Amino acid sequence: LYRGATGICPIYERIGKDTTDPEAINITEDITVNAPKEKVYAFWRELSNLPKFMSHLKEVTEKSRTESHWTANTPGNLIPLSWNAEITHEEEGSYIGWQSVEGSMIENAGKVTFNDTLNNIGTEIHVEINYFPPAGSVGRGITSLFNGVFEKMIRADIQSFKTYVEEKDFLNYAGLSEQD
Repeated sequence: LYRGATGICPIYERIGKDTTDPEAINITEDITVNAPKEKVYAFWRELSNLPKFMSHLKEVTEKSRTESHWTANTPGNLIPLSWNAEITHEEEGSYIGWQSVEGSMIENAGKVTFNDTLNNIGTEIHVEINYFPPAGSVGRGITSLFNGVFEKMIRADIQSFKTYVEEKDFLNYAGLSEQD
């Protein structure tokens, strides 16, 4: 609520970024999936799984438990984008917070929280992602062209996680049967 009312993101505030910048892309999305929290968290935490349901991601390579390299597809695949990121805060089974490392092509930060549903058979997922355009007039120009498209693509990717999690591939991955 605080962020919604003020436009201030506590994650970025801690690292000195201004999320009230009109050129920043700030995305918040909530979904509920019909799968147990521990399985959903474990799947998401294995970052190389993210491109399986996020079409804007081409590849995520884990370099260590907290460091990773990301490659993204841009709208129309016009420009290859990649960056390095680090997990800055993690609460096993319920929270993953990250930010891009200094010098990355794309500055971003965010968090994903995982909570049991009231009936304890599903998972509520809250995602916050903040992207900042590359520096300079070229970056601002590209951002103004693609902000809306990029935001819609990321929102659709997050929503597609629900579909992915409730399909046979995930159920097999998680060791669940369709009756569980």
